[in-house]
Amino acid sequence: MIKWEHSVFALPFALCGAMLAANGVPGGPQLLWIVVAMVSARSAAMAFNRLADASIDAANPRTRTRALPAGTLTPAFVTWFVVVSCGIFVLAAWRLNRLALALSPVALAVLLLYSYSKRFTSWSHLFLGFGLGMAPAAAWIAVRGSFDPRILLLTAAVTFWVAGFDVLYACQDYAFDTHAGLHSVPRYFGVSRALWIARLFHLLMLVLLVGLVAAFGLGKLAVVGVIVVMLLLAYEHCLVSAYNLSRLNAAFFTMNGVISVVFFLFLAGDLLLRR
Repeated sequence: MIKWEHSVFALPFALCGAMLAANGVPGGPQLLWIVVAMVSARSAAMAFNRLADASIDAANPRTRTRALPAGTLTPAFVTWFVVVSCGIFVLAAWRLNRLALALSPVALAVLLLYSYSKRFTSWSHLFLGFGLGMAPAAAWIAVRGSFDPRILLLTAAVTFWVAGFDVLYACQDYAFDTHAGLHSVPRYFGVSRALWIARLFHLLMLVLLVGLVAAFGLGKLAVVGVIVVMLLLAYEHCLVSAYNLSRLNAAFFTMNGVISVVFFLFLAGDLLLRR
């Protein structure tokens, strides 16, 4: 039900936020609890999404083999999994600092709200994006115990990055979403225009990453990281077209996992070499 790659998407960007806050590598305990918070929050969000969408998943040919529709897991088990995951997240926030603990219910509310956003807005992709985009800002707060507006550049970049690839992913459900009355960018604008909106979101991500480099005075290695991300995004968009979505899973899972890890490695290298 919970795939490791779902955490890989956001975890490297959370670590970027932590390293920017620490201007290097955070302390061991901080790093441990940040990872625990990230994985538990993502697990809670994914499991809650499966609960909220159980009937929808059962009706969709693409998703009817998921754990709940297939009967592999029971709703009671998944409910307890959500509760325990939320508890672990709050525990991790408490172990980090007071501000992290105070904001933990807000973070959970945003993460869980996404599961219902597709029922009332075509821009549910941005809800998902912001859910993952909170990670760098949350990691900054976890390290500093305070907030710096500059980290919102990375939050916005991750938001548009995730929203862009979620628009791509939603293209394969265009027919089902239309029939079921669910909202999405592909359903509202059509698949061809949705692909252009995804490209626009990813262009905005690149602009925001450039702003991040400037705001934190990062060096050439970070700039190279942005360029590599640009090339990877271009390749990702080359994998899909309005007439051929057969390689969508490669674009969604493989390329986006690579993008997040690559950017983290370049940013981390830049910060460590400057010390």
